[in-house]
Order: sequence, then C-alpha cells, then structure tokens
Amino acid sequence: MKQIVYFNGKLVPLSQVSISPLDYGFLYGYGLFETMRAYGGRVFRLDKHLSRLTGSAEKLGIPAITLDLKEVVTSTLEANKLSDARIRITVSIGEGGMAPDTCQCRKPTVLVVAEHYKHHPESVYKAGFKAIVSSLVRYSHSPLSGIKSANYLENMLAKQEASAAGADEALRLNEKGSIAEASMSNIFLIADGKLITPPLESGILPGITREAVIELSSRLDISATERDITLKELFQTQEAFLTNSLIEIMPLTKIDDKPIASGKPGVVTERLRAKYKRLVMYETGAV
Repeated sequence: MKQIVYFNGKLVPLSQVSISPLDYGFLYGYGLFETMRAYGGRVFRLDKHLSRLTGSAEKLGIPAITLDLKEVVTSTLEANKLSDARIRITVSIGEGGMAPDTCQCRKPTVLVVAEHYKHHPESVYKAGFKAIVSSLVRYSHSPLSGIKSANYLENMLAKQEASAAGADEALRLNEKGSIAEASMSNIFLIADGKLITPPLESGILPGITREAVIELSSRLDISATERDITLKELFQTQEAFLTNSLIEIMPLTKIDDKPIASGKPGVVTERLRAKYKRLVMYETGAV
C-alpha cells in the first residue's frame, strides 16, 4: 500500500510530494513541527499539540494556517488505514527568494505524514533508558527555546552523542549549569516521594506529556514542583524518568554509566506509567 500524505491542500502519495528548493524550511530550517501518537485511530491530546503549533507559528511570524489541521490529521490517518500511529505535522514559512527575507514568503508549506508506530517492548521499560550528559548547552534565552523548531540540528547532534556512547538519550544543561531537558524528551526526578521537573524558564519545550504527568501527579497525591535541578541532584535522586508523546513515560536508570539509585525503575514512576496509560485509554477510547 502506498503511503499517503497531506501536502499543501490535498492527500497525495508520498512519492508525488515536491517541495520547492527555495522553501525556507529547507534553506534555513524556518519552520515548526509536531510529533504525535495515535491510539486506536485517535491522537492523544491533539488540541494541545495544535495549540502549541499555532502559538509557535505566531512567535515566528509564520502566516496564519487557515486549514482545519484536526481534520487534516484525521484524514491522513484514515487514508493510510492506521490505528496505532506516529504522526508528524511540519509547517514552514514557505517559499521565498535566495536572499534570506521572510517578507517574500506568502504562503506556509504544510506537510502531514503518518506511519504505523511500534512502541518499545515492555522489556525496555523494565530496564529503563541510559543517558549521557551532552556537551551542547541549551540556552534558556534563545528565541528557539520553548518551541519545536524545524531547526533541530542541536537536538540531533546531542542524540548522535548519545548513540556514539551507546546510550538512549542525551541530557542538556542550560547556561546556568542546571538540567534543562533531554535531546528529545522532558525529564522528571522523584525525591522523597515528590516530583521535580525543570521550569519552562530553564529553556525547555513545554511537553504535552510533561503537562499530563504534572496533572496526574495531583490525582495521585504526589506533589509536583517546577524548579532548577543540578546534575549532582540527579545522581542522588531516588527515581528519574523521561517523557514525550511517543515513549510516554520512560524510566531513566543510568547516567554516564552510573546507576540512578538501584538502577531500576522506581515505584512512583511505575504508578505514573499505569495512570498515564489509563488516561490515554480514557481520552482516546483505545482498548
């Protein structure tokens, strides 16, 4: 079956998509994206993803996206007969001239791609992720902090560092030396039964799963605090985990080959994982 994508107004086979070589997403990385996960054909918290996308588009001066992205995502899933899927929306500021001048970009480029998503086996969650500390600093005052920019080079380089070291993720510190986030996920610590995560001001992406975890913590009577976290504190914590829309809640059990606590997923992390799965089933109707 040919993969069908949405591209600038219509559903077409992926092989027929042609993006202009003068598109500023290609030339300069001037664009945004959202990666989402569908369960039983429904995207978990689609409205939240679209709200983040449109809010970031405003910040970057990308022309208003007038189409119904919710309908576009649904149509793309249906066209590919997908149930459990990974979906990516990419929006660039559009085609311009050779000289970098966004005033020449009149119409955004919109691409939606969906494919079957096979999640990590339970054995990976039982072992947890290993991470390294990246050499790449996350500057909290960067205009790109807090948005999911198509200019994703720093994240990719950090992930390459992790892969080269045989790790799953790379933690990035900000200019103050505090933990900000991982290359492709948010981070949480658990100390004395309390949940701690870096604040938005530290330069992190306001993750959709991150937000859901903070909501769930209150339902489990777990206090959640957003504050700066030192690397020393991470090594001394009792539990840690990473979050994003695809991996959901992934235990973090080792940093730079040093185990966190026992080196195994913690009790609170597992409680949150179970609660998150129930939340997803409730909101998407998946079984």
